[in-house]
This record gives sequence, C-alpha cells and structure tokens, in this order.
Amino acid sequence: MTETAEGSSAVTGARATPHLSAEGHAARGKAEREKVPRTSHATWEAPLHRPDPITLLEEQAKSRVPELVPLRYGRMLVSPFTFYRGAAYVMASDLATTLRSGLTVQLCGDAHLSNFGVFGSPERRMMFDINDFDETLPGPWDWDVKRLAASIELCGRDHGFSKSARADIVQTAVREYREAMRSFAKLGHLDLWYTSLDIERVFEQFGARVGAKRLKVTEHNVAKARTKDSLQAYEKLTHEVDGRRRILSDPPLIIPMDEFMKGVAREQLEEQVRALLHGYRATLQADRRHLLEGYDFVDMAHKVVGVGSVGTRAWILLLLGRDDEDPLFLQAKEAHASVLEPFLGKSEYPNSGQRVVAGERLMQAASDIFLGWQRVKGAGGIERDFYVRQLRDWKFSVDVAALDRVTLTTYGSLCGWTLARAHARSGDRIAIAAYLGKGDTFDEAIGAFAIAYADQTERDHQALVDAVKSGRIQAETGL
Repeated sequence: MTETAEGSSAVTGARATPHLSAEGHAARGKAEREKVPRTSHATWEAPLHRPDPITLLEEQAKSRVPELVPLRYGRMLVSPFTFYRGAAYVMASDLATTLRSGLTVQLCGDAHLSNFGVFGSPERRMMFDINDFDETLPGPWDWDVKRLAASIELCGRDHGFSKSARADIVQTAVREYREAMRSFAKLGHLDLWYTSLDIERVFEQFGARVGAKRLKVTEHNVAKARTKDSLQAYEKLTHEVDGRRRILSDPPLIIPMDEFMKGVAREQLEEQVRALLHGYRATLQADRRHLLEGYDFVDMAHKVVGVGSVGTRAWILLLLGRDDEDPLFLQAKEAHASVLEPFLGKSEYPNSGQRVVAGERLMQAASDIFLGWQRVKGAGGIERDFYVRQLRDWKFSVDVAALDRVTLTTYGSLCGWTLARAHARSGDRIAIAAYLGKGDTFDEAIGAFAIAYADQTERDHQALVDAVKSGRIQAETGL
C-alpha cells in the first residue's frame, strides 16, 4: 500500500478513510459542511464557456464502432431521459464546474435509475444492487447522488407527473440516501460489509409502500427473472447448424462472427477470443478459474447493449461444459477510460477492464463469480481492454417507463438506500453522515439541482434533435 497526502493508505478503487475516532470522523464531515454548505448543492447554472454537448458526444464516438454510433444517437433521441442515459460524459463535464466536498467514495459514475437491478448472488440469492460500473472511479460522493436525483426528475417528467409530485419523489429518494447513510455510520466495519439487500428484504422493507396488488406484480417479475440463466439464453439465442450449436443472428443487435468473418480471418478472431478467455481466467479466484476451465468455447457474436454503451465492442461468448445441456454464456464488454477521468484524474489501474471490476467488487454486496478482465490485441495491432461477466444470471431490470407515482417513489427510495450502502463501503460514512445532518436541507438542495439539471438536459436533448435535423450527425431510430 502507498501513503496518500492525507496520511491514509491507498486501497483498491478508493482512498481509505483516515484512522480517526468516530468523533473525529464526524468533525471532519462538519468541517466539510463549512467549506461547502449543503445549500450550495442546489445550484446549477451553465458556465459561460460550457462545452457543446454534441461535441462531447462526437468526441466519445471516435473510439466506438462507427457503424453503431447512429444507433446510439437514435436511442438517445427518444426522450430527454434516454438522452440523459447516454450523456454521462456531458454531466461529468458539468459537475466538474460545481463545488465539491473533500469526501471521496468509489463512484458508480453513472448512477441513473436504469443502472440498478436484480441479479443472482454466488449463494443463489436474488440481490438488488447497482449493476453498471463502466464509469466507476473514486470521486466526490455527491456526484452520484445528483446523477440519480436528476434521472428521477426526468423520469417523472416523462410520466407527466406534476412539479410537486416530482419534487416529492426526488426528495424522498435523497432522504432515503441520507437516512441510510446515517444508519450505516453507526455500524461496525464488518456489519456494514455484510449488509445487503436481497429480494426478500426488499419486499419486507419496501413492499408495504406499494400495496398488495403492485407487490404481487413485482413478485411475479422476480420469479420470472429466476429463469433467466445461461440455459434459458441457450434455448433462446442459439440454434443447431450442421450438428453444432450456433448463436442466432438478429442484426444489427446480434451478429454471429460467422456473418462478418470468413476463412483465415475468422480463425484468427477465434484464436484471439481463446486468448482472451485464457488470459481472463487468471483474473479469477482459483476455485472459479477451475470451474471455468471445465467449459469449452463454441461460438461468439457481437451484441449491441444499453444506450450509453452502444458502439462499444461487446461480445457474447457461448461455452459448453459436460454436454449440450450445460451451457455458459459470458459477455465480454469493451472498457474505455471512465468519463470521469478528465475531471478527477486517471485511474490507478492501467487496464480499464480491471478498473471496472475493482469498482464493482468494492461497491456491490455480491458480484458475479465470473467477473474478470483482460486486454486483447485485435486488428491492426490495436489493444483493447475488456471486462467479462455472465450474460444472464437471474438478471432483472425495472421498466421505469411503466412506473406510476407510488412505484417510482418506492423504486427511487430503493436506489437511494442502495447507493448509500455502496458509498458507505468505500468512503468515510461517518463524515458523510455528519455532513448530511438530521434535517432536510440537503434533500431540498438536491431537489432543486435535479430540476435545474433536468431543464439543462431537455435543452441538450433538443440540441441533439437539431443536430440530426441539420445533418451534423446521423441517427438510426427504432432499434
């Protein structure tokens, strides 16, 4: 370990908290409150020389698959909320101009509503947690809170909720974050580390808020998620060709490698994939490496994922174990430098895939047993970083477009609690809790910020619409 400027040790993914008494940590938080008052978080006003958001998106596009960039823009065009999902870089640039506290945590970096969800833990429990870490990096804890809050405000606008209803939903989520952080501040380190939110606890802690009818629908969706595993993906995504299982084609969303590579080129690509798998195994725990070695690579396809991630290189890999009834689907997703790095400094990890994995392991209560990373040299000798995880493992994401006021309020609270627990694991939870305080000053400030930044996002979305109309950029819609 290395010493930081504050005299504490650098730890995986984030800076360790100084070794102070509980009172000392609390005093640290209150001192930060004097430097950066809680009311200051309410302010968002675009600086005079704010970068053009479309230029920032074009800058990102340079490292992406050119043929898929129009699809990314097409998905961002749908609404200000979908624009926001793809505009993490834009918001990072904006947040860098605001006041920030000196309290650092491991940031998700893209903590909007759609980046939370349910998945299976190694112990085969259904867990609710953050599920996207492409932009993770140590940074100011309030950046994640602001990104979550503005996403709730935008979602509420999409639903046509009144201004007062949206304010209530946003502030309820922020209050959940604040109160959860204050409760985590009272826990011992191990008690905090073992704290998680399995689906049974979700129903117990939050179920009463939505009512019996809505809860029953949720329970049905969760039960359905338990069927979403590699075997289900195998039956849905593959077919038999000349006696061998192959991934089904669904262009441009899923394109098997047989469709874009032939002959020697295909053989070389397959060799690269096998090299990726071989090197990636070394990043797993020994027992999980042993488990993976029982599977053999069969086929792969390029897959389009998400909104902000469209254009990054993402592959689904089909492996088989003892027979055709023992499949494993992995997803290898390209990892770029975090959008936060131009504003918060480069990651301590030389491999961006390792950065993602380290952040995920630090923030999640339980992570995929096959989560790992690797660097691959592809066509033209270009090296690319990837992280790898299971494609489907009881995964379930809430359809935020289908939420009514009650369920959005509850879901926002669930996300607020979960984000607080993730931050508490990596940062000075006692100091953050002391900074937040007992009252609703911070809640109201973030509520005001969410409104102002949602207004900004609507303007940025219109800028994208105008850029498409003028022919500055090309967009492909409907996919």
